[in-house]
Amino acid sequence: MSGPAPAARRRVLVVDDEPEVRETVAEGLAAAGWEVLQAANGLEALLAVKRGRPAAVVLDVAMPRLGGLGAIRHILGFDPTIRVVVVTALDDDGVRREALARGAAAVLAKPVSAAALSAALGAPAVEPADPAVAAPPGDLRAAARPAPGAPAPRGRVLIVDDDPDLAATVVEFLAGDGYRADAVGDAGAALRAAAASPPDVVLLDIELPGLSGVEALPALHAVAPGARVIVISGTSSEVLARQALARGAYDFVTKPLDLAYLARSVETALLMKQLEP
Repeated sequence: MSGPAPAARRRVLVVDDEPEVRETVAEGLAAAGWEVLQAANGLEALLAVKRGRPAAVVLDVAMPRLGGLGAIRHILGFDPTIRVVVVTALDDDGVRREALARGAAAVLAKPVSAAALSAALGAPAVEPADPAVAAPPGDLRAAARPAPGAPAPRGRVLIVDDDPDLAATVVEFLAGDGYRADAVGDAGAALRAAAASPPDVVLLDIELPGLSGVEALPALHAVAPGARVIVISGTSSEVLARQALARGAYDFVTKPLDLAYLARSVETALLMKQLEP
């Protein structure tokens, strides 16, 4: 007589843009009995949630192309039973409180020990196996890339920068690529423009006169909740970047602008909007 069927390992998705951190966390969770999926950015993460149906997600909210704490809402909106554990290097009580308020099961400080992460995630096995769970996804990075020759999604882009020459250059570049692009020179004008005609993507200079880009982020999300905000900065400060990303910026780019990277970021932001539940 055969014994009971073995428990099925539950899936956990590890989302972090630092490969070494992601691999270390994945190895520790695999050793603890989890089946581990990995994602390096927001688009890969959203695809993995939709296709891999993980029971839990380990999420660094301060990473590019994710949407900061708003990612928690997208994950739980797709499946409210997913256990989301946020890991962050930010020493910010406001981020911790907001993550918990948005539905995170726990918020852990980096570097996080395998024991603490395992305790926050709970048991890695469930009995019996659930045949309804989707098969593991294939190469998520390949799936996240647009197909060769596929037309880029087009949408409305609002550029917010007090440098008129730079703003005009970006408008011309994006318009030539098929986007509807407009520019304003300060945060107040950006809020009025976004309220009048909500953009799909906002390119926001972080060093604006009056209200700064980081300070303007919550207001922009309030008047145009569907917009992806790509922050532009003349400094490469990692602290500033992670603050902006944790507060909902989709990506962080530095000046002088790499227009090719900027075009890819805008395109990927629009693809993510299409994939949202």
